Amino acid sequence: MSTIAQILNHAETSCRASGAKLTEKRKRVLTGLLKSQKALSAYELIDILQKEFDESPPAMSVYRILEFLESENLVHKLHLANKYVACSHISCAHEHEVPQFLICDQCGNVKEIGIKKSLINTLKRNVEESGYVLQSPQLELHCLCQECA
Repeated sequence: MSTIAQILNHAETSCRASGAKLTEKRKRVLTGLLKSQKALSAYELIDILQKEFDESPPAMSVYRILEFLESENLVHKLHLANKYVACSHISCAHEHEVPQFLICDQCGNVKEIGIKKSLINTLKRNVEESGYVLQSPQLELHCLCQECA
């Protein structure tokens, strides 16, 4: 299992390869998500930054950082909860399945799983046959983790 420092190094290399920069503030936000292992809102991240780094950035700055991290595939936005979670595949170099999220309604832990692209393509076809257009293949499943069940 990778340490946070290893994950940050990989994230920095990935950003550099795409022509972007993982600044110190971006690293701090990503670190907060990596340490929590839960989905966090921008305001929860501000609280973490205050406690860990004695820094209270404006919410708009944190949202911009989260948008950047999402665009670099380092975090995922959970739309139903309006929270963010670190991608569990930051340090992987191979192709992944479509990410889906299991969210424990009791403790808030989030687990990222992959669903085969063929299943998502079937879902997309079913949606289109119903006269709709799939905007996002991301599924957020509300569950109970084994500890809470």
